[in-house]
Parts: sequence; C-alpha cells; structure tokens
Amino acid sequence: MNRIVLADNLAALADVPDGAARLVYVDPPFNTGKTQSRERVKTVRDEKGDRTGFAGKRYRTIPLGESGYEDTFDDYLAFLAPRFEEAKRILAADGSFFLHVDHREVHYCKVLLDQILGRDNFQNEIVWAYDYGARSKKRWSTKHDTILWYTKDPKNYVFDFEAMDRIPYMAPGLVGKEKAARGKTPTDVWWHTIVSPTGKEKTGYPTQKPLGVLERIVKVHSEPGDLCVDFFAGSGTLGEAAAKNGRRFLLIDSNPEAVRVMKERLAEYEPDVLD
Repeated sequence: MNRIVLADNLAALADVPDGAARLVYVDPPFNTGKTQSRERVKTVRDEKGDRTGFAGKRYRTIPLGESGYEDTFDDYLAFLAPRFEEAKRILAADGSFFLHVDHREVHYCKVLLDQILGRDNFQNEIVWAYDYGARSKKRWSTKHDTILWYTKDPKNYVFDFEAMDRIPYMAPGLVGKEKAARGKTPTDVWWHTIVSPTGKEKTGYPTQKPLGVLERIVKVHSEPGDLCVDFFAGSGTLGEAAAKNGRRFLLIDSNPEAVRVMKERLAEYEPDVLD
C-alpha cells in the first residue's frame, strides 16, 4: 500500500515495523535560518496583463496561494538524531539510507550519522550540482547539494548497476561510436538541472527536488515491490519516483500544505492518506 501521512515524523515512524524499508531517503529542512516559501500562481491570456509570454502575447498573473515553512532550529542535530535512529531501525538488513542536505550542515550530519549508522557503513558522498539562479559577487556561487549514502550492512546492500541511467560523454569522439551511443555511468558528482520554474514537473512547493535525481536513487538502490520511505516528504518526489518504478512508498510530513501537494501529485497511485 502507498501511504501519505500528516504527522510529526518521529511519532509516525514509531508505527513502522523494524526492517520494513529497503530505502529511506530524507531531505530535511536545511536550517538556513530563513522562511522557505514559494507563491503558487497561474497565468491567463489578457492583452492588458502584467507579463509577456511567447511571441509577445500578454498574460495576467493570478495568485493561488503560498506554501512554505520556517527553516530554523535551535539545535539542529538534536532534532535530527532521534529521527536518524528511527531510520536505522526501519531499514532492512540490506537497506540504504540517503540524507540530502546542503553545505551549511553536511559536515555535522556526517559525524552524527557515523555515530548512529556506523562509520563503516558510509558508502558515498554524492554531489548534486546544478547551474541556475543568482550569482554571488562576494564568494564562489554555491550551486550544489550533498547527498550522503549509508547502508545498514557495509557488505550487503542493493546496488543494481544495470539499472543505472547513462549520461553523455563530454568528449564522445575519444571513445568511439558504440560507447558514445551507450553513454557512461554517472560518478559521485551528478549534474542535473533543478526543477524548472515553468515546467510540468513543478508543484509550487518550495525546495522541491528533481524527479530525475530521485529516480536514479530508487532504481539503483531498491527493487520492484520494495518500500521506500521519506519522512520529510515535502512535495512527494520520492513517492513519484518509487511508484513510477514499481515500488511502494510511505511519505510523512507535518506540513498540511505538503500533504495537499502530495495528494494532488500522486492521486493516480491511489495512496492511503492519513491526515
């Protein structure tokens, strides 16, 4: 069964059986000290509208509301630690845990996860690099997030190499036509665009992560029928990645707006919604 739960994740995780999840991915608030928000709008044709679109046609913007949350914690690691403990408990013996965070907190989270999941169970630091948005004139512009991958067992885990998507060679002329056509497997640096502000994938939820990044994780680190869990589910990208590839999902979030977005986004998969 696919399920979306509106609840504090620590309380909701207590109902998940030991070892139930083959894959746990979490994208918690990054502790930026800011309010994360995004206005939801739609546009309609209007010759007196406030914006110009394709071929010079005018459009009027209609506000639909705003979604967001306060991204500030007095003790970020104290907040995360019991939730990481629960992630360890619900992981299958050959399961994987992924933490998606940014440069501000990743070093502290790595030390915490070494303590909880075990330093020997650390497998990769994955850098998701993108190239979009404003540029700083005072320091190197920050255009990456970090994803830490841990396993429950350092020698027994799911890693389906053949399910890995291929990416183009930067210099295809150096490898021959056959290799160039096949593409190469990704490294621990993943170049992938952010969710387009005007694309079909956009839900309007702040901090939404790209489906392509989550599908890569789901396909390589789980198998059809497995349960995939995200207890900071936000816009529900893990749920879509799981369902599209024959996995089950459990999505937990304490924000009613997140649950609203997920219910709409994942309606075709008929999730059980507890709100």
